[in-house]
Amino acid sequence: MAMNCNAKDEVDGGPPCAPGGAAKTRRPDNTAFKQQRLPAWQPILTAGTVLPTFFVVGLIFIPIGIGIFVTSNNIREVEIDYTGTEPSSPCNKCLSPNVTPCVCTINFTLEKAFEGNVFMYYGLSNFYQNHRRYVKSRDDSQLNGDAGALINPSKECEPYRKNEDLPVAPCGAIANSMFNDTLELFLVSNESDPTPTPITLKKKGIAWWTDKHVKFRNPSGAGSLEERFKGTTKPVNWRKPVYMLDSDEDNNGFINEDFIVWMRTAALPTFRKLYRLIEQTSDLRPTLPAGQYYLNITYNYPVHSFDGRKRMILSTISWMGGKNPFLGIAYITVGSISFLLGVVLLVINHKYRNSSNTADTMAF
Repeated sequence: MAMNCNAKDEVDGGPPCAPGGAAKTRRPDNTAFKQQRLPAWQPILTAGTVLPTFFVVGLIFIPIGIGIFVTSNNIREVEIDYTGTEPSSPCNKCLSPNVTPCVCTINFTLEKAFEGNVFMYYGLSNFYQNHRRYVKSRDDSQLNGDAGALINPSKECEPYRKNEDLPVAPCGAIANSMFNDTLELFLVSNESDPTPTPITLKKKGIAWWTDKHVKFRNPSGAGSLEERFKGTTKPVNWRKPVYMLDSDEDNNGFINEDFIVWMRTAALPTFRKLYRLIEQTSDLRPTLPAGQYYLNITYNYPVHSFDGRKRMILSTISWMGGKNPFLGIAYITVGSISFLLGVVLLVINHKYRNSSNTADTMAF
């Protein structure tokens, strides 16, 4: 019976192959794939193919960039800084820890009316929600209503896991640092009627649908929400427990939308988060008419200890979202560079091609 033999073993000092034995080799099979004979295509870069590409990219990107930039500039936006570090600021008095609760009022003017739905944001600066330990300091099982995680939170929540031997709900540094200023907006009608008109601020519909209905859930049970959170305590920096965030049962506890919005951490140290919606009530009247307004602030959230800033932003949106001039500038820049490169390469190609043709004529 013939026996297979490895030719390499014989070369390396192994037993010699038996006469007549079939030698095994490491040579790949003689197929198109293993012998690298598959058909391939490789572009040949010539002036006739490269130059049109540069010009086409430039002619496409520049109009798109101009359109996006103009659209972004048409979005109305006003920003009010109410940190209060300046002595002249109405909120300067709120920096003192002895003034609690502190309410301050800032007057401002809208030069032009805001049409359509208006979005109210709060903005924070120099606040690093992207720190690794901060981002991990939460218990998603607890936030999803798991009864076991409610009583025994994850160790990732330390040092905000327990307080006075009771589990914290919600646990972690993210929840403990939740933004808790209260913002109210009023329209001053006119000088003859100084009675301000409160602007209706909608507090539901500000969170992602998947967060509200999938990721965040209250503990299950037949009793009241307070009974379902029995045996837990509030985060250290909170003024009231999680089951008292709102009187509306559909916006209370872990499914409170202010809480859900805060728990979605920001990537950059300067960010804004949606606070309220101002819905358009009539097509005949602007949502926020031009005129005098004032912002009433219940100042609770301290930021001056880490040189942070706080601001309120009113903004409309367009088909591309909020105000973002960078995207349009980026398109215009890339398109302009591509178009200029096309022009430069066209001049170089024309110059050297003519030189080459002249040299060939003289040689002939």
